[in-house]
Amino acid sequence: MIRRSDQVRIESVQCISPDGLHRMAYKEWGEVDNPNVLLCVHGVTRVSDDFDALARELSSQFRVICPDVVGRGRSGWLRNPQHYQVQQYVCDMVTLLARINPPNLSFLGTSMGGLIGIGLASLPENPIQKLILNDIGPVLNISALTRIAQYIGQPMRFATFDEAAQFIRTISQTFGEHTEEEWHKFCMDVLRQDKDGMWIRHYDLKLAVSMQAVSPELAEAMQMMMWAAYDAIACPTLLLRGAESDLLLPETALQMTKRGPRAQLVEFEKVGHAPTLVHADQITVIKDFLLE
Repeated sequence: MIRRSDQVRIESVQCISPDGLHRMAYKEWGEVDNPNVLLCVHGVTRVSDDFDALARELSSQFRVICPDVVGRGRSGWLRNPQHYQVQQYVCDMVTLLARINPPNLSFLGTSMGGLIGIGLASLPENPIQKLILNDIGPVLNISALTRIAQYIGQPMRFATFDEAAQFIRTISQTFGEHTEEEWHKFCMDVLRQDKDGMWIRHYDLKLAVSMQAVSPELAEAMQMMMWAAYDAIACPTLLLRGAESDLLLPETALQMTKRGPRAQLVEFEKVGHAPTLVHADQITVIKDFLLE
């Protein structure tokens, strides 16, 4: 039996982009010699702290590693914002995996993190043995992307934490119902104070550059590539979906159960994009899939 460890460690690994080196930070839970590793990757404007509840619950069975994707949280920023792309993020994950060298690897990705997972799991000789995609698929609803892109790059500054937190809650209502304590953590995780004491979001606002450049024609080409990647996945795959999600539409989720790895689909009622994975029912679904 692996001894449970609630101690969390903050580490980092040096990665490379076409414009030079950058640092990717990650949180690590559980025993460092546990061969069973769960790699959890967050959504486009979120951070590694999103997985604290899940990591705490699973740290007795897994070494849980949660990176801050470059441009977010504790990680560095890219010199050229054009490189805030899934391909770069996949390369960074490969660098991280080279550091930890996991004998048994499972991958969980929320939204953007799931796109990274699809890209990585599609590669020949990849190490992923089980894949969990949280409210994401090869087809991205353009209206939902537009909604997200509208607020990502806004240079907003708030005099108080309460004002900033209200903004985060407003743009995150699709998470579904949560307690005041849970909302406080969701907000605190993605906010920080600048040198003037103003509250700002904890990521590079230039993340919006690549998202805002997505035209309907480019989106169609990307979807063809993502379907090809999804069809190349061979490992058991679990697909989580918020029943009210506007990013992963029902018809796309259904198609994902019939092609490629033929994902097992689980939907959560009264949740949009995306399930936060902090509630017991969501954590249990993940735990059962990983341990079965």
